[in-house]
Amino acid sequence: MPLTREQSIELGAVIGERRNALLQEIREDVARAREHSFGELAGPAPDPGDQSVADLIADLEQADVGRDLDELRALEAAHARFREGRYGICVDCGADIEYARLRANPSAIRCIHCQRV
Repeated sequence: MPLTREQSIELGAVIGERRNALLQEIREDVARAREHSFGELAGPAPDPGDQSVADLIADLEQADVGRDLDELRALEAAHARFREGRYGICVDCGADIEYARLRANPSAIRCIHCQRV
């Protein structure tokens, strides 16, 4: 069943809100990563173990930004499909993607059947 007008409006708002939240998270994570130097993370008497911990923290922050960027790209693609009138249509079979699925995952590109296959 195609999305109703109200559902489309709601999902468009959800996409926009999540996009804005992700952009803010990415900005904050990048700013925090720039502020964290090895010296700040390791303290006044660094040792090799401290370097390893500092490297791990930097890697985790980088991975977090990477996940946020992946989600942001998916939301941007969903927004493009929304503008083009293709939002909520499965890319594999052309069926309508259920509203509940889109509400849970606004960037979904497949119906639940095709996703499971």
